[in-house]
Amino acid sequence: MFLDNEEYSKEKSLERCREYWNPSRTDAWINMGIDIMIGKREGYYFWDLDGRKFMNLHLNGGTYNVGHRNPEVIETMIEATKEFDIGNHHFGSVARGYLAEKIVKLSTPGMKYAVFSSCGGAANDVAIKAVRYATKRRKIVTLNKCFHGHTGLAMLAGDEYYTDAFLSSDPENYLHVDMDDVEAMENVLKNEDVAGVLIETIPATYGFPIPAPGYLKKVKELCEKYGTLYIADEVQTGLMRTGKLWGIEWEGVNPDIIVTGKGLSGGMYPFAATIMTKEAGKWVEEFGRGHTDTFGGSEIGCVVAGKVLDIVTRQSTVDNVHWMTEYLKEGLDRVQKMYSDFFTSYTQRGIIFGLRFGVPDGGIAAMQSFYNNGIWAIYARFDTQ
Repeated sequence: MFLDNEEYSKEKSLERCREYWNPSRTDAWINMGIDIMIGKREGYYFWDLDGRKFMNLHLNGGTYNVGHRNPEVIETMIEATKEFDIGNHHFGSVARGYLAEKIVKLSTPGMKYAVFSSCGGAANDVAIKAVRYATKRRKIVTLNKCFHGHTGLAMLAGDEYYTDAFLSSDPENYLHVDMDDVEAMENVLKNEDVAGVLIETIPATYGFPIPAPGYLKKVKELCEKYGTLYIADEVQTGLMRTGKLWGIEWEGVNPDIIVTGKGLSGGMYPFAATIMTKEAGKWVEEFGRGHTDTFGGSEIGCVVAGKVLDIVTRQSTVDNVHWMTEYLKEGLDRVQKMYSDFFTSYTQRGIIFGLRFGVPDGGIAAMQSFYNNGIWAIYARFDTQ
């Protein structure tokens, strides 16, 4: 319909995107020598409209967790359309009840409720609203150079790179501290006026630095000490990518809220979830009509997300992640030794990894080299080295 139609060629499609969609975003990639227009996609590969094949290592905007156009996910979605549609967001439903039970039971101990959204930013909005309702406090603490989404409350929690441009910064209610600085965290919590600490278990847009051993556990202890709720943003690190269903499990932390998205969609139907303890989810017991999302909890999306959970928790998937973890480590170690002046170090947890380079904007240079050799990986927005 589109991909083999000359009317939607790469050149014409790029021109339409410049004219009617997002000219600065389109041209920014072109100016870096990246002119991808994805055509056919299958598994962990896609083909540019000019026929070039790429292995897709882009964690947050492509393969997600089960690859492009996963056959099981597609079949499940098609079957779901025979009985369901988006549904009516005012009511519970068979599909919502099914998925809520499934995801709560698969989450860390103490979880009680799950509320659904159409993207990770919206799910983080729900988390912020939840901790404010539960604690009757307004302040939110996040890490410097963090990213939690482009929607309203989630954007305010992120880096000034995004908030300042839209005149949206709120430094009075959104506080930022450096990762691994326990003293700084305690200093902002000890006044007992912080509703929630919102932390990406591994900060993605900052290049996947791994928190120091014990840091996140200490943050949770401080939250408990000062009456603050802990939100684990697992939008990019969840769903078995680290070798455990939730990355926070490696830290021995039971958060008050887990936020998940991206991969929960199966790459086929937009979906995200906010999973909460009874305390954090107090609003769904007392003021359930206070938040709603027309497309959050789409009944077709619920069925798709349920299939994703089946796939990522089956033993063959777990075994494959563990095997890939070691395979990648061996390869990265070998390449790093060969080019140690340029490729100086890397972080890894499971099949999540971030490379660091010894020159300014080394991440951009590496991305361009990968691109030229048929691999798509992206530089970290907040640390281009």
